[in-house]
Amino acid sequence: MKMTTEEAFVKTLQRNGIEDVFGIIGSAFMPISDYFPKAGIKFWDVAHECNGGYMADGYTRSSGKMAMIIAQNGPGITNFVTCVKTAYWNHTPMLLVTPQAANKTIGQGGFQEVEQMALFKDMVAYQEEVRDASRIAEVLNRVITKARRMSAPAQINIPRDIWTQIVDIELPEIVEFEPSTGGARAIAAAAKLLSEARFPVILNGAGVVLAGAIPDAVALAERLDAPAACNYQHNDAFPGSHPLAVGPLGYNGSKAAMKLIAQADVVLALGTRLNPFSTLPGYGMDYWPKSAKLIQVDINADRIGLTKRVDIGIVGDAGAVARSILAQLGAAAGDIGRKERKDLIAQTKSAWAQELTSLDHEEDDPGTDWNARARTARPDWLSPRKAWRAITAALPKEAIISSDIGNNCAIGNAYPSFEAGRKYLAPGLFGPCGYGFPSIIGAKIANPDTPVVGFAGDGAFGISMNEMVAIGRDEWPPITMVIFRNYQWGAEKRNTTLWYADNFVGTELDSKVSYAKIADACGLKGVQVATMDALTEALSAALKDQKAGLTTFIEAVLNQELGEPFRRDAMKAPVCVAGIDAADMRPQKRA
Repeated sequence: MKMTTEEAFVKTLQRNGIEDVFGIIGSAFMPISDYFPKAGIKFWDVAHECNGGYMADGYTRSSGKMAMIIAQNGPGITNFVTCVKTAYWNHTPMLLVTPQAANKTIGQGGFQEVEQMALFKDMVAYQEEVRDASRIAEVLNRVITKARRMSAPAQINIPRDIWTQIVDIELPEIVEFEPSTGGARAIAAAAKLLSEARFPVILNGAGVVLAGAIPDAVALAERLDAPAACNYQHNDAFPGSHPLAVGPLGYNGSKAAMKLIAQADVVLALGTRLNPFSTLPGYGMDYWPKSAKLIQVDINADRIGLTKRVDIGIVGDAGAVARSILAQLGAAAGDIGRKERKDLIAQTKSAWAQELTSLDHEEDDPGTDWNARARTARPDWLSPRKAWRAITAALPKEAIISSDIGNNCAIGNAYPSFEAGRKYLAPGLFGPCGYGFPSIIGAKIANPDTPVVGFAGDGAFGISMNEMVAIGRDEWPPITMVIFRNYQWGAEKRNTTLWYADNFVGTELDSKVSYAKIADACGLKGVQVATMDALTEALSAALKDQKAGLTTFIEAVLNQELGEPFRRDAMKAPVCVAGIDAADMRPQKRA
């Protein structure tokens, strides 16, 4: 069939169900964007390309539907680097379309030219450039298929002189892949190990959510009466109200999860690459059970055994593997110490819940007193933990939430729990600031009838706040955003109090800025609160307003207490050897 290259491109998008595109309009792809309205494709024109990528990440992680991101070649495309790498480590399938400078001028150092394939080599799971106009649909279809199969971003690079050509083309068929159930011998060995376990523990990762495998994880946990923990930033990988749910591991996670997994003789790591940050010591506990047998299940063979010594590795889909293991468990699986284990789970969870409810403030390390000073300086302002308790009181169970990187958001890691998957969005292990706001916008676009709430510290929010000028337009859906306002870069400030003797360099934010007033100026609703009751009431009202079509930004003013540092494992106090003196500075000559 004869068609133009842009018609072939758009028809291939339609065949793959790509309905939503995020980016900023540019001449390099206007031949295809011109067709978007006719094709039933919505172009969400953002304020910054990186935020568009975060929106696409939130869109896909909350819905399972893949989105596309695109921008002008050169500087528009370079703005996608951080969000694409974030999506890569979040295991988010994403179509990255990178229009390129024209073939006839590339290499001459022309306008808006950069090596776009080299740029994303370490950011995507697959990339391919269109070499001939007649292959545009074939290449696009393959890139989309690779993104889905590898659950990661994939890139198609398109020199801009590929467009507006008439080609004779056959549109490719969609290829579906059946999820792998894992190797038969590995499944049998895992089932035997779990059947004989005294204290099995299941650690659920992102793969459980992505595979829709939560019911399978629940069935396996119930059969064994095994405590079920979640990986860091994947609190939605197991129903929080379930008696066997013990909460998340990792930074500011659940003490119950840490204490219980420490007793494991067999750990089933289901759908997780076991990234190092998720198993770092917490609350002074080095809880990872070093003598336990480890069964690791991951869709990507390269991740198995990468961070922990593995006894049994299973390459496969988390749900299919869990069902296969369950079917082969011995008749007496889980019987050893079953009652004692169930009692211990209940007791440990209860003790942690009581402790968490009573935690009002952050402790100081010996020899430091920043948190004590912060409480004294602002006794009427909210502490981070009181803020999270106030938020939890107002959050509906069905809500989707996003959390940014940063100290106040991280303190909240132990608080929210979920009854279903695809409810908790976090920046993941690439750890970019500025994720919380745009990702919740993407989640709302994909789930217009579900309440959504985003969270960010004031430093991180400042990186993506330019989207406030985009989302007030009529076609954009309403959201609710909570900004923790403590006028500082908290994580770095805690590092400074611990290792650099309160020598605060670059940690202070402008106290004259009001995000609530900026929201009002953008035609949105801004609210500032400083007490628990006011925060609960403001969030409840904002969720009602969201249902009525109104976006609200809640600026929660917090005292400057600081939680645990992110990297106790990687920091130490400096040692003065040669010494530094301002008198050694040599002024530069002015031109």
